[in-house]
Amino acid sequence: MFCRPTALLFLLLASISQAQTSVLTEGAKGDGTTDDTAAIEKAILAHGSVQFPRGTYRLTRTITIPLGETGFAALSGDGTARIVMAGAGPAFLFKGSHEGSAAPSSFKPLAWEKERTPMVSGIEIVGEHAEADAIEATGTMQITIARVVVRECRHAVHLTTRNRNVLIADCHFYHNKGIGVFLDNQNLHQINIVGSHISYNGGGGVVSRGGNVRNLHIGTCDIEGNHSTEGPPSANVELNSTGGSIGEVAITGCTMQHTSKAPGSANIRILGAGTDPSLERKLGRTHTREGNVTISANIFSDVRTNIEVRDSRGVVINGNTFWEGFEQDILAENCDHLVISNNNFDRNPRYAVNGFENAENNGLKLTRCSDTSLTGNVISGVWRQRAAVDVVEGSRLIISNNHILDSDGVGLRLEKVKNSLVSGNLIRDDREDEKKSKEASLMEIEGEGNQISGNLVDRK
Repeated sequence: MFCRPTALLFLLLASISQAQTSVLTEGAKGDGTTDDTAAIEKAILAHGSVQFPRGTYRLTRTITIPLGETGFAALSGDGTARIVMAGAGPAFLFKGSHEGSAAPSSFKPLAWEKERTPMVSGIEIVGEHAEADAIEATGTMQITIARVVVRECRHAVHLTTRNRNVLIADCHFYHNKGIGVFLDNQNLHQINIVGSHISYNGGGGVVSRGGNVRNLHIGTCDIEGNHSTEGPPSANVELNSTGGSIGEVAITGCTMQHTSKAPGSANIRILGAGTDPSLERKLGRTHTREGNVTISANIFSDVRTNIEVRDSRGVVINGNTFWEGFEQDILAENCDHLVISNNNFDRNPRYAVNGFENAENNGLKLTRCSDTSLTGNVISGVWRQRAAVDVVEGSRLIISNNHILDSDGVGLRLEKVKNSLVSGNLIRDDREDEKKSKEASLMEIEGEGNQISGNLVDRK
């Protein structure tokens, strides 16, 4: 008998489901009122792979899954099971023993014989306790989280100590008090976060703080509103190297936006000042400028600062669309080897926000940046700023072939800039006379060793 590919997929999923043990066989009720903690824990410890039929399962404490004892572990549902975490801490804590890198030679046999690829799929986890988290993992190899919904928890996914080769796909992390995906002082290389909605988490969307993080890829996600109007400043994506090192990151094909009213809100915040004692011997200082980050083909809007980059090296911002940076679109300080190219910074009337007609400022500000390229961008409608592009104390910069259009203040302002090339820019304000800027199109203040030529301006 010939089966279509979709039929084969359904048969495969059915066979996997039949191979798993239902938590109901160990006494779980799934009625929303019974404490199912002990029964679910018993099922997982006995069988490793368990299935949650339709129902609401109540937990009052963390269920720890020691992978060296359970062997291969999977928690699965078909999307109709809800876990209510009524206690503090994670609903499920995966504990592995991997202490090496991702290189084959660093693995102990236990990782492949019992611990590899723990999975969570097809379930919803809802927090009832103020300190309830959904999933925590430490020491794991290839943990995979797919088609999971997390709501009303503190953190949705909390990665601690050390993990390798993490995959998070097709998930919804929505309206949690803390962070959507939290890399918490992690030693983690290789993590992909793809195809997910990560929204309205008060402490941030995808946040990495400290640790040693490499090879983080965030792609084709909708990441929005991950800011609290009452808490500390947060970001849809935050890479904070303070006390550690974060680099080798790609953020591609995402939409990031909201919330304009949250103080200090950003779509992407990169704080690259890390720590490496060995640098003192090499460079005479212990602090680093982490980076090697590529931000490409994303859409950014509706926050205080669309991209904030501080103390970083090797950040590329290319081919993105920006609008509604209520304080600015890009703020870069103390950076080098920064590339900002072929982006569209626009003020499209179609996307005006009611009540914010006099608050959408936009603009680019670069302070103490060196060895940096700003090329091929369209920058339009920067209002209430002293300059559309404001460059202070820069050196060895190339600023070329940009459109800087219809903006208040100076078009391109250079203050204490040294040894830089500024050429081929089109800087004009063709608005009606009462709106047109009276400032110079291009202004140089206390510059040294610069070559400024071939720019087309309308105001001198």
